[in-house]
Amino acid sequence: MIVLLFVIHVAIALALVGVVLLQKSEGGALGMGGGGMSGFMTGRSTGNLLTRATMVLAAAFFTTSVLLVVLSARSQAPRSLIDQGPPSTQETPVVPAPPVAPAPPAPPAEPSPPLQK
Repeated sequence: MIVLLFVIHVAIALALVGVVLLQKSEGGALGMGGGGMSGFMTGRSTGNLLTRATMVLAAAFFTTSVLLVVLSARSQAPRSLIDQGPPSTQETPVVPAPPVAPAPPAPPAEPSPPLQK
């Protein structure tokens, strides 16, 4: 289910990128055709269609994003301690060993005679 939704999500994202690139920008970068009436669609109807397509694809993109998050969170949700119930086996508590007393320091060594040159 998640894989299918992810494939649809990627397809919507690619379509959204394509529709945004087809729109006419202020610089006229990749926008469709000029202002002539000889084209399939006039400038105004192209703008309306692309704007609506962008809105629909954006809504579908956000919807699939939210659904992917919800489905992935549901499949990886940690279980509550209340839901798990009491543990099946009782373990004996581990008692730490008493601290060991430090060993007394060694007596100082005898000083050595000075070295001669």
